[in-house]
Amino acid sequence: MGDSKDRFQVLRERAEEARLVRRIVFIVVCSLVILFVGGATFTYYYISHSLAPVSSTEKKKVVVNIPSGSSTEDISKILESKGVIRNSTIFHYYVKYKNKNNFQAGVYQLSPGMTIDDIIGKIESGDVYTNAALKLAIPEGYKVSDITKRIAEKTKLTEKEINKKLNDRNYIKEHYMKKYPFLTDAILNKQIKSPLEGYLFPATYNFDKKNPDLDTIIDKMLSKTQTILEKYNSQIQNNSLGSVHKILSMASIVEREAEKDDDRKKVAAVFYNRLDSGMKLQSDITVLYALGKTKAKVYQKDTEIDSPYNTYVQKGLPVGPINNPSESSIAAVLEPAHTKALFFYARPNGEILFTDTLAEHNKVVNKYSHEWDDVKGE
Repeated sequence: MGDSKDRFQVLRERAEEARLVRRIVFIVVCSLVILFVGGATFTYYYISHSLAPVSSTEKKKVVVNIPSGSSTEDISKILESKGVIRNSTIFHYYVKYKNKNNFQAGVYQLSPGMTIDDIIGKIESGDVYTNAALKLAIPEGYKVSDITKRIAEKTKLTEKEINKKLNDRNYIKEHYMKKYPFLTDAILNKQIKSPLEGYLFPATYNFDKKNPDLDTIIDKMLSKTQTILEKYNSQIQNNSLGSVHKILSMASIVEREAEKDDDRKKVAAVFYNRLDSGMKLQSDITVLYALGKTKAKVYQKDTEIDSPYNTYVQKGLPVGPINNPSESSIAAVLEPAHTKALFFYARPNGEILFTDTLAEHNKVVNKYSHEWDDVKGE
């Protein structure tokens, strides 16, 4: 009987102990949940607060300069120092999360009242402050010689000093090639007329100084080229031409052969088809660059000029780009149309006719070639 009471007492004590353990576990779990929820709530509030406008009522504009070559982290710190974002670290990670990395250098007008997404959109699109000290517009398809003249017109720099620096291969190698990996030894080929031809991206550039030095100008152009190339990095890596230099070389021809995006994709496809078939590209545009002339009609004797740029004589692509192509032409080379065409003919009205065979092409030429007789070149 005594043993029975002892066993009962033991069981009751164990039950009481179990209840106590359950209470402790419950209290601990509740505490952890409260801490977790509280921590999550605090974290959410902290991040939300950091991403909110600095002042939703502030309309005052702040001039912010994003230097060429700035990293996302650099830009984050600049924006925080100017008081247009609350937290540079949160901004930096938010930008990475949103996969935004095509920020444009330049001078911007921003406001503490702007949202984070508005600020990102403005810097990504290159919507720069239009009241910059110098606005330098470089049209698509401009040659380095054209760019040289434009810079000389807009600044105190002379064509002579610009040409001297842009044709100094040793200077380019030491100053630019180390900074921009897309510039390779291919541009140092002595047969190339101008080493940076094809690499100075055509766009409108704004400067906070009325007379920036040449390095500042060229750096800005090369930085823009780098941004464009990074945008198409996967296509470049998988492209059959094998190098950025060749891609830009073809893009520069496409730039002058066609104006519409769809036509450019078709022209690029024709060039790929001709390369695959072992045919010469036979582009009149390359002949004109070799001649150093601009005219409406290319004659048989013109196509015989011995030049590494003349695609009537040389097989494959020219030794280098013949102008500085637009993003549209670069995209056309990286994403050409699907066509079997091997020939195309451009009419003076801008229409381009594509054909699969030489016989078809000759018919088109015979039908429309007279249209160029009354067209005068520059």
